[in-house]
Amino acid sequence: MLKRLEELFGVDLGTCNTLIYQQRKGIVLQEPSVVAIQTDTGEIKAFGQEAYNMIGRTPANVEVIYPLKDGVIANFDMTLAMLKYFIGKIKRSYHWFRSFHVLISVPCGITNVQKRAVEEMIVHKGARRSVTIEEPLAAAMGAGLPVAEPIGSMVLDIGGGTSQVAIISLGGIVVSETVRRGGMSIDQDIMEYVKKTYNMVIGERTAEDIKKNVAAVVKPVKEVRMDIRGRDLMEGLPRSISISSSETFEILDDFIKSIVECIRLAMEKCPPELAGDVMEQGILLCGGGALLEGLDKRLQQDLGVPVHLAENPMECIAEGTGKMLNFNGSIIERSSKLIIEDRESVQ
Repeated sequence: MLKRLEELFGVDLGTCNTLIYQQRKGIVLQEPSVVAIQTDTGEIKAFGQEAYNMIGRTPANVEVIYPLKDGVIANFDMTLAMLKYFIGKIKRSYHWFRSFHVLISVPCGITNVQKRAVEEMIVHKGARRSVTIEEPLAAAMGAGLPVAEPIGSMVLDIGGGTSQVAIISLGGIVVSETVRRGGMSIDQDIMEYVKKTYNMVIGERTAEDIKKNVAAVVKPVKEVRMDIRGRDLMEGLPRSISISSSETFEILDDFIKSIVECIRLAMEKCPPELAGDVMEQGILLCGGGALLEGLDKRLQQDLGVPVHLAENPMECIAEGTGKMLNFNGSIIERSSKLIIEDRESVQ
């Protein structure tokens, strides 16, 4: 009877966005991983979408921060408060994570100490159990790849802070590589380009709009233009310009080269049999950065390997945690026992 009352959650805690999967209900929350705080008092003003809407529009005593950096928690207190708020939106009648079991995704490159810090952070605040899972593995499960079979599957997850490449076989990650470039670094590149080329400063929101609406990773057949507004560096007054898709192609070229190099490094470490599987099966492209127009075609052209875009790129990791939760929570039971045994052996 008590087990029926327990809630199981899968959390995709990303640098830019947080998605929460609830067992038997699916994805119940998707919000930006953003917190707005009042600097003089330390009071938290807003979370998620509400805080995101404040970016670039706050007074001097209010700061909008991303509590995660490069896929890793940079501010534990803010992350904890943010998760508490998100879960509270889902289950307002519960005392946050109490009587909850949580499966939370983490980057594949972090250390065991960092993984334990994430687990203990959540357990300390009331969750009965907390288990971490590598993001590429969760993404592969969410996309329906045969991760449990003796077949090599390659996943490229382009997130907000990092891009991860992993080759998966028999339910585990065989080889992985991470580059600290993602959607947010593209925004920064666009801001720098506009500053150097047009002597104009634009905000993060404007740069993101350019990325979503105009950015091209392949040479555009038909040029698309977008009018943007910012502050002139010389005169200090508002100004508007028009930016084209051919310009963004040049901006994104360096980003694509870093992704290609990351994939090549992973392939160099890959066993020959699995490399053959990757050549046959191709590469799964997921994460928010996968939504860049023509990215799958550009990577296929540069690598000579088939590249497939996931059906729901941004939801793959959350869906993967959900599939693991649907094994009646057995993955959490089994993993938590291993964690306890490992900690006892260390002591």
